[in-house]
Amino acid sequence: SRPRLPCCPRMRYWDAVFAFVVAMLVATVLTPLAARLARRVGAIAMPSERGLAERATPLLGGLAILAGVLVAGAIWLPDEITLHHTLGRVGSGGTVHTWGVVAGACLITIVGAVDDARDLKPAWKLVGQIAAAVIAVEAGAVVTDVSLPFLGVLEFPNTGGVLTVIWLVGLMNVVNFSDGVDGLAAGVCTIDGIAFSIIAFDLNVHGAAILAALTAGAALGFLFHNFHPASVFMGDAGANLLGYLLGVAAVVGSLKTNAVVALVAPLVILAIPFLDTGFVIAKRLRYGRKPWSADANHFHHRMARIGFSQRKTVAYLYGWTVLLAGLAVALRLLPYHRNGHYSAGWVAVLVALAVIALAASAYLVYVLEIVKFKRLRAMELRRADPSTAEHEIDERVKRDLETGEFERVG
Repeated sequence: SRPRLPCCPRMRYWDAVFAFVVAMLVATVLTPLAARLARRVGAIAMPSERGLAERATPLLGGLAILAGVLVAGAIWLPDEITLHHTLGRVGSGGTVHTWGVVAGACLITIVGAVDDARDLKPAWKLVGQIAAAVIAVEAGAVVTDVSLPFLGVLEFPNTGGVLTVIWLVGLMNVVNFSDGVDGLAAGVCTIDGIAFSIIAFDLNVHGAAILAALTAGAALGFLFHNFHPASVFMGDAGANLLGYLLGVAAVVGSLKTNAVVALVAPLVILAIPFLDTGFVIAKRLRYGRKPWSADANHFHHRMARIGFSQRKTVAYLYGWTVLLAGLAVALRLLPYHRNGHYSAGWVAVLVALAVIALAASAYLVYVLEIVKFKRLRAMELRRADPSTAEHEIDERVKRDLETGEFERVG
């Protein structure tokens, strides 16, 4: 058993920094080796209509991410993460055994790697995801109550395990669905991991903060090889792993605490992949398609079709992620509420940040995808047939936006 972490909070901050750096270096060094292994076993992603890859690219980058997590975790992650019980709270507190969290990470990476090489059926992938989530829950990463703003505590002592499994499996799939353009999933997970680490430290859940930090570091190390033009993809092995680790970090680092921001922070930090996945699944269900079927209707696909390059698409989505992650951190760190009183100045700052984040979200979702697309599509239709009536253009644009079935414009 490794010795416990030093008691000094400042030392633990440095532990998180070192874990981040080491995980990043290990992932950076080992990613080319993972790509070489992928070529040997035939784990290659070929160009397709729903993907933005322009050439055959090796998968299995997730193995390098896992290696970074394991090396940094072996050095700095404590054997147990202990949370203090809150009087009268049935689900607060408890102990999380990090060996169980690591075991679940290894399992889901193996399942993802097999899928990358052999293309497993969706049912088998789901079984692997559930198994990894159950291992994490059995290790103590389970939520049985949540503090809600203005509403108090919502308790579910008998269904907490099931809800936590649903949360973890959902997040694995959310990250997996968003992994469709060079550097997007790895970059978003890097930003989100850093945000989770900061919030967990402020909540005094240092073990979870270190877990989030080394997850972000491993994702960043892989990103050096994955940014456009990518030389390797993380594959299901990496996407499922990052979703799993971020989900556990959110559970242990905030959801199991008695902080009012506990539920709000993860939802704000992970808003973009959740919105993306939600829109896509809703569209598939509306048109009678299977929710897990592949298509090209994610945010990055639609931005590419209105003329954005891969780098510009990723830059916009990174910026959006930073704004929302910054808002979540501000919700926890800004002293807008102390001793039962609100500070007008800090509340104004927080409201301003929220307005900026919401305005950016509206700009990206509405202006870029709808307004710009409509203008470009109208120009294209008029070039093809100058006699096209305005109402015909409107109907065509409306149908294209609803179905997502249109070629690149611009």
